Amino acid sequence: MGYQGAWWLERADREATQQPEHVLDVIGVKDGMTVADIGCGSGYFSVRISKRVGAGGRVLATDLQPEMLALLEKKMRAEPKLANITRILATDKDVSLPRGVVDIALMVDVYHELAHPKETVGQIKEALRPGGKMVLVEYRAEDPKVAIKPEHKMTLAQLRSEMETTDFVFVSSDESLPEQRIVTFTPR
Repeated sequence: MGYQGAWWLERADREATQQPEHVLDVIGVKDGMTVADIGCGSGYFSVRISKRVGAGGRVLATDLQPEMLALLEKKMRAEPKLANITRILATDKDVSLPRGVVDIALMVDVYHELAHPKETVGQIKEALRPGGKMVLVEYRAEDPKVAIKPEHKMTLAQLRSEMETTDFVFVSSDESLPEQRIVTFTPR
Protein backbone atom coordinates (compact mmCIF):
# COMPACT_ATOMS: atom_id res chain seq x y z
CA MET A 1 0.00 0.00 0.00
CA GLY A 2 1.30 3.40 -0.92
CA TYR A 3 1.42 6.12 1.69
CA GLN A 4 -1.48 7.80 -0.16
CA GLY A 5 -3.65 4.99 1.26
CA ALA A 6 -2.66 5.65 4.87
CA TRP A 7 -6.27 6.68 5.61
CA TRP A 8 -7.19 2.98 5.25
CA LEU A 9 -4.82 2.14 8.09
CA GLU A 10 -6.56 4.64 10.37
CA ARG A 11 -10.15 3.87 9.32
CA ALA A 12 -12.84 4.04 11.99
CA ASP A 13 -13.91 0.38 11.78
CA ARG A 14 -10.39 -1.04 12.19
CA GLU A 15 -10.77 -1.34 15.95
CA ALA A 16 -13.80 -3.61 15.49
CA THR A 17 -12.57 -5.62 12.52
CA GLN A 18 -8.89 -6.09 13.45
CA GLN A 19 -9.22 -5.93 17.23
CA PRO A 20 -5.61 -4.83 17.82
CA GLU A 21 -5.67 -5.30 21.59
CA HIS A 22 -7.01 -8.83 21.12
CA VAL A 23 -4.23 -9.54 18.59
CA LEU A 24 -1.63 -8.36 21.11
CA ASP A 25 -3.22 -10.59 23.77
CA VAL A 26 -3.17 -13.62 21.46
CA ILE A 27 0.48 -13.15 20.49
CA GLY A 28 1.57 -12.48 24.06
CA VAL A 29 3.00 -8.95 23.92
CA LYS A 30 4.15 -8.11 27.44
CA ASP A 31 6.00 -5.45 29.39
CA GLY A 32 9.72 -5.30 28.64
CA MET A 33 9.61 -7.11 25.28
CA THR A 34 11.17 -6.01 22.01
CA VAL A 35 8.62 -6.27 19.21
CA ALA A 36 9.28 -5.58 15.53
CA ASP A 37 6.27 -4.14 13.71
CA ILE A 38 7.35 -4.97 10.17
CA GLY A 39 5.57 -2.87 7.57
CA CYS A 40 4.26 -0.62 10.32
CA GLY A 41 2.59 1.85 7.97
CA SER A 42 1.27 4.82 9.93
CA GLY A 43 1.99 3.07 13.23
CA TYR A 44 -1.49 1.81 14.06
CA PHE A 45 -0.13 -1.29 15.80
CA SER A 46 3.21 0.28 16.81
CA VAL A 47 1.47 2.75 19.13
CA ARG A 48 -0.49 -0.01 20.84
CA ILE A 49 2.57 -2.25 21.12
CA SER A 50 4.54 0.65 22.62
CA LYS A 51 2.04 1.00 25.44
CA ARG A 52 2.10 -2.76 26.08
CA VAL A 53 5.88 -3.16 26.26
CA GLY A 54 6.27 -0.06 28.42
CA ALA A 55 9.36 2.00 29.12
CA GLY A 56 11.50 -1.12 29.52
CA GLY A 57 10.48 -2.49 26.12
CA ARG A 58 11.12 -1.48 22.55
CA VAL A 59 9.19 -1.28 19.32
CA LEU A 60 11.18 -1.54 16.11
CA ALA A 61 8.79 -0.06 13.55
CA THR A 62 9.92 -0.72 9.99
CA ASP A 63 8.50 0.46 6.69
CA LEU A 64 9.65 0.88 3.11
CA GLN A 65 8.13 4.34 2.80
CA PRO A 66 9.61 7.35 4.56
CA GLU A 67 6.19 9.02 4.32
CA MET A 68 4.65 6.27 6.49
CA LEU A 69 7.43 6.63 9.04
CA ALA A 70 6.80 10.39 9.03
CA LEU A 71 3.15 9.72 9.96
CA LEU A 72 4.35 7.59 12.87
CA GLU A 73 6.79 10.33 13.88
CA LYS A 74 3.88 12.79 14.15
CA LYS A 75 2.14 10.41 16.56
CA MET A 76 5.34 10.06 18.57
CA ARG A 77 5.78 13.83 18.86
CA ALA A 78 2.18 14.19 20.04
CA GLU A 79 2.56 11.51 22.70
CA PRO A 80 5.92 11.51 24.57
CA LYS A 81 5.28 8.07 26.10
CA LEU A 82 5.92 6.60 22.64
CA ALA A 83 9.66 7.25 23.02
CA ASN A 84 10.30 3.50 23.05
CA ILE A 85 9.52 3.30 19.31
CA THR A 86 12.43 3.28 16.89
CA ARG A 87 11.47 4.06 13.31
CA ILE A 88 13.48 2.08 10.73
CA LEU A 89 13.50 2.68 7.00
CA ALA A 90 13.74 -0.75 5.39
CA THR A 91 14.01 -1.80 1.76
CA ASP A 92 12.33 -4.60 -0.13
CA LYS A 93 15.53 -6.62 0.33
CA ASP A 94 16.60 -5.52 3.82
CA VAL A 95 14.36 -5.46 6.90
CA SER A 96 17.13 -3.51 8.69
CA LEU A 97 16.57 -5.16 12.07
CA PRO A 98 19.40 -5.74 14.55
CA ARG A 99 20.40 -9.37 15.08
CA GLY A 100 19.17 -11.42 18.02
CA VAL A 101 17.06 -8.85 19.87
CA VAL A 102 13.43 -9.35 18.80
CA ASP A 103 10.96 -11.32 20.92
CA ILE A 104 8.08 -11.05 18.45
CA ALA A 105 8.21 -10.06 14.78
CA LEU A 106 4.71 -9.00 13.73
CA MET A 107 3.46 -8.46 10.18
CA VAL A 108 -0.15 -7.26 9.93
CA ASP A 109 -1.44 -7.48 6.34
CA VAL A 110 2.16 -7.37 5.15
CA TYR A 111 3.45 -10.84 4.34
CA HIS A 112 1.43 -11.16 1.11
CA GLU A 113 2.97 -7.85 -0.07
CA LEU A 114 6.62 -8.90 0.32
CA ALA A 115 8.66 -8.68 -2.87
CA HIS A 116 11.24 -11.17 -1.55
CA PRO A 117 9.48 -13.23 1.13
CA LYS A 118 12.15 -15.90 1.56
CA GLU A 119 14.91 -13.32 2.03
CA THR A 120 12.77 -11.23 4.37
CA VAL A 121 11.79 -14.22 6.50
CA GLY A 122 15.46 -15.26 6.68
CA GLN A 123 16.40 -11.82 7.96
CA ILE A 124 13.60 -11.93 10.50
CA LYS A 125 14.96 -15.23 11.78
CA GLU A 126 18.34 -13.56 12.33
CA ALA A 127 16.67 -10.71 14.24
CA LEU A 128 14.86 -13.04 16.67
CA ARG A 129 16.36 -13.85 20.03
CA PRO A 130 16.19 -17.47 21.28
CA GLY A 131 12.54 -18.30 21.92
CA GLY A 132 11.35 -15.54 19.59
CA LYS A 133 8.50 -15.92 17.13
CA MET A 134 7.14 -14.50 13.91
CA VAL A 135 3.41 -13.69 13.69
CA LEU A 136 1.49 -13.04 10.50
CA VAL A 137 -1.98 -11.50 10.49
CA GLU A 138 -3.59 -12.06 7.10
CA TYR A 139 -7.08 -11.95 5.62
CA ARG A 140 -8.63 -15.42 5.19
CA ALA A 141 -8.78 -16.35 1.50
CA GLU A 142 -10.95 -19.38 2.26
CA ASP A 143 -13.83 -17.17 3.39
CA PRO A 144 -15.82 -15.76 0.45
CA LYS A 145 -17.47 -13.23 2.81
CA VAL A 146 -14.14 -11.44 3.36
CA ALA A 147 -14.57 -8.45 1.05
CA ILE A 148 -10.90 -7.85 0.29
CA LYS A 149 -9.29 -8.24 -3.15
CA PRO A 150 -8.00 -11.81 -3.63
CA GLU A 151 -4.39 -10.64 -3.98
CA HIS A 152 -4.59 -9.32 -0.40
CA LYS A 153 -5.73 -12.62 1.13
CA MET A 154 -3.96 -15.90 1.88
CA THR A 155 -5.10 -19.34 2.86
CA LEU A 156 -3.64 -21.05 5.88
CA ALA A 157 -2.37 -23.78 3.55
CA GLN A 158 -0.50 -21.13 1.50
CA LEU A 159 1.12 -19.65 4.57
CA ARG A 160 2.15 -23.03 5.94
CA SER A 161 3.46 -24.18 2.57
CA GLU A 162 5.57 -21.05 2.10
CA MET A 163 6.99 -21.26 5.61
CA GLU A 164 7.95 -24.91 5.07
CA THR A 165 10.53 -23.64 2.56
CA THR A 166 12.12 -21.43 5.24
CA ASP A 167 13.63 -22.16 8.62
CA PHE A 168 10.30 -21.56 10.37
CA VAL A 169 7.76 -24.08 11.60
CA PHE A 170 4.04 -23.62 12.13
CA VAL A 171 2.93 -23.25 15.76
CA SER A 172 -0.71 -22.15 15.64
CA SER A 173 -3.46 -20.31 13.83
CA ASP A 174 -5.94 -18.27 15.81
CA GLU A 175 -9.18 -17.79 13.87
CA SER A 176 -10.95 -15.52 16.38
CA LEU A 177 -10.90 -12.32 14.29
CA PRO A 178 -13.88 -11.53 12.04
CA GLU A 179 -11.92 -11.62 8.75
CA GLN A 180 -8.32 -12.48 9.52
CA ARG A 181 -6.22 -15.14 11.15
CA ILE A 182 -3.24 -14.78 13.46
CA VAL A 183 -0.59 -17.31 12.47
CA THR A 184 2.46 -17.99 14.63
CA PHE A 185 5.73 -19.54 13.49
CA THR A 186 9.00 -20.22 15.32
CA PRO A 187 12.46 -20.83 13.94
CA ARG A 188 13.47 -24.41 13.31
